[in-house]
Amino acid sequence: MATDEDLMIQLQGGDETALAMLMDRYKAPVFGFLNKRVGPDDADDLFQETWIRVVRARNRFDPKRRFSTWLFQIANNLCRDLGRRRSVRRRALDEQLAQAEQQPRSQAPPPVGERQDVMRRLDSLPGRLREVLVLRYYQDLQEGEIAEVLGIPRGTVKSRLHAATRALREQAEEEASPA
Repeated sequence: MATDEDLMIQLQGGDETALAMLMDRYKAPVFGFLNKRVGPDDADDLFQETWIRVVRARNRFDPKRRFSTWLFQIANNLCRDLGRRRSVRRRALDEQLAQAEQQPRSQAPPPVGERQDVMRRLDSLPGRLREVLVLRYYQDLQEGEIAEVLGIPRGTVKSRLHAATRALREQAEEEASPA
């Protein structure tokens, strides 16, 4: 069976069946990663864009590197780009909300909902913390691989994992304590 890196060499040579084999191998892991990072509404689009970028950048792939790391770097960068676009939209909405809050309210705020599930808590984390958790616990990457995917030192990965788990624990404790 050909390795991922061998398939990329074949793809660089124009073999489209190599791409199909890679997509079959990584469909579930990449889609799962994207789904956990950006949610089901955007995961499909980013999944397709990930593979488009693989094809476009195929000649820049270095067969001495692991394909999976390179692939998740592409997917993660797409998530970051989407996050930046969302951030710009969120700031615009925040400004609109701030203006609306200055006007008198006509109704009471909605009641507090039920306890948040794990995905909701994960979504509430800053992107830099969420991405290390998703790569570590949902994609089962080791700290060194995460560091390579994100382009950060291994020590930074460790500190972000620690901060993320602490933040999740604090959220769970806050939700569990009576108001």
